[in-house]
Amino acid sequence: MSQLIGIDIGGTKILGIVVDEDDPAVVQAEFRVPTPAGADNVLDAIAKVARELSVPLTSVGVGIAGLVDRDGVLQSAPNLPNLHQVPVREELFHRLGCSVAVDNDATCAAWGEHIAGAARGIPDATCITLGTGIGTGLIAGGEVIRGAHGFGGEAGHMVVDPAGPHCPCGRRGCWERMASGSGLGRLAREVAEAGRLDRVLELAGGELSALRGEHVAQAATEGDSQALDLLRAFAWWVALGLANLVTLLDSGIVVIGGGLVEIGEPLMSPIRDHYGNLVMAHDQRADVRVEPAQLGERAGAIGAALLGGRRAGR
Repeated sequence: MSQLIGIDIGGTKILGIVVDEDDPAVVQAEFRVPTPAGADNVLDAIAKVARELSVPLTSVGVGIAGLVDRDGVLQSAPNLPNLHQVPVREELFHRLGCSVAVDNDATCAAWGEHIAGAARGIPDATCITLGTGIGTGLIAGGEVIRGAHGFGGEAGHMVVDPAGPHCPCGRRGCWERMASGSGLGRLAREVAEAGRLDRVLELAGGELSALRGEHVAQAATEGDSQALDLLRAFAWWVALGLANLVTLLDSGIVVIGGGLVEIGEPLMSPIRDHYGNLVMAHDQRADVRVEPAQLGERAGAIGAALLGGRRAGR
C-alpha cells in the first residue's frame, strides 16, 4: 500500500490529506491550518502540515490557487497577497527533503476527478469549480493540459461579454464575473434593485449590499419562484462557457464542483438545458454528460497527492 500526501492551499486554509493511491477517493487522514500571510510563513505552514500527517515523506503534491509555471514557481496568486514568483517546489524540497509536485489547484481537482471521481476512466474531461471565481482543469487524452508556460486552463478569464463588469485581472466581462458565486451575487443585487427577489432580499436582512449568492441558493431550495428564475438566467452564463470549452476541446464529460453545486438540480438542470442549446453539434455529442463533482472540497488535495506520487514515479 502506497500512501500519498496532498496539500491544497487556499486563501483561508491549508488542507493536507493522506490517500492510498490504490483507492484515492478515500481520505485516510487530514490536517488543516489557517493560511498565514507572507511567502515564508506559507511555505513553513505547508511543510508543517506535511509533517503532521505522519507518513514517510517520499512525495508531496501541492495545489495552489494561482498561476504555477512548469518549474513549480507560483508566479501570481490573487487570493494569496504578496505571493509572487515564489519557487514553491524548490523551497519545499529544501524543507522536506522529498519529491514535490506543485500545480494549480483547479488542475489538481480535475486530476482527482479524472482518477477517482466523476470523470474516472474518461480520457477527455472539462472540470470547473464554481466558487468565488471559476477554476478550470482540462484533461485531454488522459493527460493534464498545462500549456507552454504551465498556465493552461484559466477559462474563468475567457471574455464572454466585452461590455461586462470589470474583472480584477484588468479586463471586462470575464466568464467568472458572470458565472461564479460572486457573479450570482452581482446578478441578484441587480434584479433585487429592480424590485424583485423579495425572499432573497429578506434572507439578506433587507440590505441590498449584503445580498450574496448563498441567499439565492437558500431561497431556491425553499422553492421560491423568483430565486429559481434567477438561477435559470445565471445558468445560461455557466452553460455558455461550458459550451465554448466543449466546442473547443470536444470533451467527453463536463464536471462541475465548488460550493454552488450544493444547490443541486435547481442549478444543474438549467445548466444542462442551456448547454444543449449552446454547444456546437450537440446531436453529434449527445453522450457528453454534465455532472456534479464527486470528491467535494478535498478534490484538489486528492489530485495533488496523485500528481505528487506520479512525479515521484510511484
